[in-house]
Amino acid sequence: MLSGLMDGLLCCLTGRSTNVVSPAETCEIADGYEFVEVKPGRVLRVRHIVPERPLVEEPRGPGGSISCKRRITLYRNGQMLIENLGERARAGLSNGQIRGEAELNASVALDLSAPAPAVAPGARTEGGAAGNQRATEGDGGGDPRARKRKPKRTVVVDCERRITSCKGTHADVALFFLHGVGGSLDIWGSQLDFFSQLGYEVIAPDLAGHGSSSAPRIAAAYTFYALAEDMRVLFKRYARKRNVLIGHSYGVSFCTFLAHEYPEQVHKMVMINGGGPTALEPSLCSIFNLPTCVLHCLSPILAWSFLKAGFARQGSKERQLLKEKKAFDVSSFVLRATMSGQYWPEGDEVYHAEIAVPVLLVHGMCDKFVPVEEDQRMAEILLLAFLKVLDNGSHMIMMECPEAVNTLLHEFLLWEPDTAGQREPKARPATAKAAPGGRGPDIPDAPEIRPRTARLSSPTRGPK
Repeated sequence: MLSGLMDGLLCCLTGRSTNVVSPAETCEIADGYEFVEVKPGRVLRVRHIVPERPLVEEPRGPGGSISCKRRITLYRNGQMLIENLGERARAGLSNGQIRGEAELNASVALDLSAPAPAVAPGARTEGGAAGNQRATEGDGGGDPRARKRKPKRTVVVDCERRITSCKGTHADVALFFLHGVGGSLDIWGSQLDFFSQLGYEVIAPDLAGHGSSSAPRIAAAYTFYALAEDMRVLFKRYARKRNVLIGHSYGVSFCTFLAHEYPEQVHKMVMINGGGPTALEPSLCSIFNLPTCVLHCLSPILAWSFLKAGFARQGSKERQLLKEKKAFDVSSFVLRATMSGQYWPEGDEVYHAEIAVPVLLVHGMCDKFVPVEEDQRMAEILLLAFLKVLDNGSHMIMMECPEAVNTLLHEFLLWEPDTAGQREPKARPATAKAAPGGRGPDIPDAPEIRPRTARLSSPTRGPK
């Protein structure tokens, strides 16, 4: 989720005055969009598509389940221990037909005080900092229990979730798309059209101050907590029985928040270029701490910088993407307030380790804002994560490689744990590669979880 400077560079492209949307009592529909008043005077634009489709009941077939029984201990020296308890280590099937699984009571020792080793671009990894893991695994020095240090925080998670295929013809499935700083719901144009045509109900809002949502003139309206509360109101309004959250960059933080708050309603989650599992904290030395008038004058430079860093190529197509539809039209005041409001200390490693829903992580290898190591660390700490890397994609991968991203997302929606138990499970969700216009790799059926030791970066980091 470290997208700091990059997401901010999405913004300030025109320096126009703040957007104004007429207040609505509850919900106003105009030109295919809904304007929802989440609180008095705070109105968000939402694209909500409910396609005409034959209604199909939820499948009664043999779906799989994920068992989660783990104890998460955070120590004062920055080390965290994840102990996978019970008969199944971290992931299992309801019929118990996983072969070659890890030893019982497997544990993961994470040192949050040391930087992660660099991984060369294009290197194939398995679930994170695998090289460092092999170097430290089994040395006995990574277990805090051996030193009898008192834990700072201990959390026990014990649950079992049934995971089924999400098909567009099921009326109980809804897809939520959440953008990051400086963007708008328009960046999801290809995904909204693709999935609505497949029969999915899709919901994509503009954050406050972004796109055509109202833009309050007080900085407190753009803190993480204020924006997260907006997303909570929209989720409660549009949620179905099974909901899939898809977030990009800063939007990943809101998906994580909703998955943590509504574990029974969130079925799966997708994190696109979201970064590592560390808490949000605004940078004191950021360019976005400059006065609003200065940011307004720097708008052309910021726009050029984002084009160079946010896209793998800088051709006419990419320049047009930045200009069309108000996709990146936000005022300097909103940009500064949103970047400064990214403070979320609760969203640390323990918070992410508590999430018990399958997660697809999509990363563009050419992303200059979020290194692939960040998403690898996220894959290490999540209960069940699949990391997919697109070689020619960058930070705005859903706009650069829409076909490949749509294919990966669709395969993940249709994925469910294999109850047949006919194939050998993979050692760990592997970092896979896909061509920008081609079909992405199949989602693994049931990963085997092994004891691993990895080093993560410092728990606090800059904004997205």
